[in-house]
Amino acid sequence: MTDVRMLYHDLVRFETELWAAVDARLRLDCDLPLTWFEIMQLLRHREGQRVQDVAEEFVITVGGASKVIDRIEKAGYCRRVPNPHDRRSTLIVLTAAGTTRADEAAPVFEDELTHRFSSVLGPAELDRMAAGLRLLRSATAGTPRKTA
Repeated sequence: MTDVRMLYHDLVRFETELWAAVDARLRLDCDLPLTWFEIMQLLRHREGQRVQDVAEEFVITVGGASKVIDRIEKAGYCRRVPNPHDRRSTLIVLTAAGTTRADEAAPVFEDELTHRFSSVLGPAELDRMAAGLRLLRSATAGTPRKTA
């Protein structure tokens, strides 16, 4: 039987190492932090996101999301536009430069993930891993377990 404490240790350490490796590769090849790339990919594929939407997608605080978006905006990769459905909020959209940079970085991101996953695990193992993670995430999404 798998020791869940060791599973936790391995999963968290792997995630940390994976993030660091992908971030280093994107910074080296594209001069783009992984945090920015993740948000830019979201904006690339789902236009008209609010800061709140970004925070919910990445399970971070609204303040944290706003700070990262401020940095991306300062670099010229996104801008805030008025929300036509709610005057109290703005939408974040990629600029042409942001779209170009996200598109240039996507193959680098894919290549690093392929190196880290597909060169080690076969298709069936990857499918099982993905299914297991989806199941775990859906079972625990946003609901801290209450104890007596």
